[in-house]
Amino acid sequence: MTIESLASLRGNFLIFCILFFTAGLAQDLPGKKDSLQSAILKEKRFIQVVLPNNYKSGTPDKYDVLYVLDGEGNTTLTRDIQRFIGEEGFMPQTIIVGIFNTDRTRDLTPSHEQGFESSGGANHFLSFLKNELIPYINKSYPSNGDNTLFGHSFGALFAMYALLNEPQVFKSYIVADPSFWWGNGNMEKLAKEKLPGLSGMNRTLFISGREGQGLREMRILPMDTILQKWAPPELKWKLAAYPNETHGTVRLKSIYDGLRFTYYGYSANPVVVHPMAGIVLTGVPFKLWYFDDTAGVRYTTDGTVPTLASPSMQQDISLPGPSVFSAKRFTNRDRYDKITRIEYISGKPLLAAARSKKAKPGGFHYAYYEGRWDKLPDFKAIQPILTGKADSSFDLNKLPRKDNFGLVMEGQIEIKEEGYYIFGLISDDGSRLYLDGKLLIDDDGLHGAEVKSYIVPLQKGFFPLRLEYFQKDGDRQLSLVYLTPTSMHSAHPNPSPIPFVAQFSE
Repeated sequence: MTIESLASLRGNFLIFCILFFTAGLAQDLPGKKDSLQSAILKEKRFIQVVLPNNYKSGTPDKYDVLYVLDGEGNTTLTRDIQRFIGEEGFMPQTIIVGIFNTDRTRDLTPSHEQGFESSGGANHFLSFLKNELIPYINKSYPSNGDNTLFGHSFGALFAMYALLNEPQVFKSYIVADPSFWWGNGNMEKLAKEKLPGLSGMNRTLFISGREGQGLREMRILPMDTILQKWAPPELKWKLAAYPNETHGTVRLKSIYDGLRFTYYGYSANPVVVHPMAGIVLTGVPFKLWYFDDTAGVRYTTDGTVPTLASPSMQQDISLPGPSVFSAKRFTNRDRYDKITRIEYISGKPLLAAARSKKAKPGGFHYAYYEGRWDKLPDFKAIQPILTGKADSSFDLNKLPRKDNFGLVMEGQIEIKEEGYYIFGLISDDGSRLYLDGKLLIDDDGLHGAEVKSYIVPLQKGFFPLRLEYFQKDGDRQLSLVYLTPTSMHSAHPNPSPIPFVAQFSE
């Protein structure tokens, strides 16, 4: 018996297993069951639509759509894996559309083959997806038009067929243990013909299989060779082979790894470098730091938008003086690329003042206020409820209220070393930091705990400092830290609170 014959027998058996297995699952699927009448297929088609957890009707939010073939058996698994990855921050919230079968062999196979009487209808099914189902989803649900297609076995064969014939329909393709043996491997011939035409389209393709015999009997290895030779650079593709898996169990790892590859580089957070703004001196270099994963991040220092040819991001970068720094995180879905642009402006050191005659070290003066605000109020127009010195015994959690309060800290900071200082402000909710009457950090508004930073050159001496803060509800946090010139040049620079001996107030 040839490999092709064995694969054909296995294919028939797998079809039976999948149909038998999914029949029991179709009764209890997540989301909403929907349907549309297909003029192309001349039948009513059912789908299962799972909206993101955070979706609220009437909002303008739009989402990527993940189309799942063999929706009876794959929708729940895909939903669970997608939400896990999303909750870990590696992909956005997504609409899932599970597509139910009527005649699986007919719809998912690209050619008519002996022994499969209804086979060969992939062209009609692809037309149904392109011209009927996707327009229906775009009209009826909050889709942003970026689509991914997941298929397993025959579904994976179809997904590859869709990529090669209508690559504009889906942005990404997850092809799990594909039946490339179909038609004695005619997908290989199609791939050689069509792959060069994907140039410039920026698509992703993830192919998975079972290590060893599984790769051979599904004819995945020849396709790997063809991709290596014929795939254009703009097609980001990967082959993963899993040991100790069956044709059915390979789906779990394929969905997880396929989605991770599809959204490689994704982060809901911007590209954050410290300091995030500031004044620097011409001809006096300074450092900036990046604490996230550097993979896929490029930067420039001349104000141009980074490209993949730009230098790779480092954990610390030296700049010669005033610069326009740009950093870009590249993803496999360019919709989610993130760019940060910071202009470090040219200036002069802030001028020190004399120490206030009545000021003593040990902590800044604080004034405590009560009120309900969504942003910082004009504290100068409000009478404080409580005042005192924020010395070593001061604790934000010991103030009279846990919510709906404000705080102002004022005094002078003593600078004993001339050079660059980086101030870091962490607050939940809003805050502002002034030094010598200049607003360095503005982090007003309602938000969770976040860090803002600013670099500034200082002379030796005393500088007036003012810190404003308000807390509405939920968690509360307020921390002011800095890096001194000496600490910036240490092997492991670590911001520290301003010591109480350097905090002066009357």
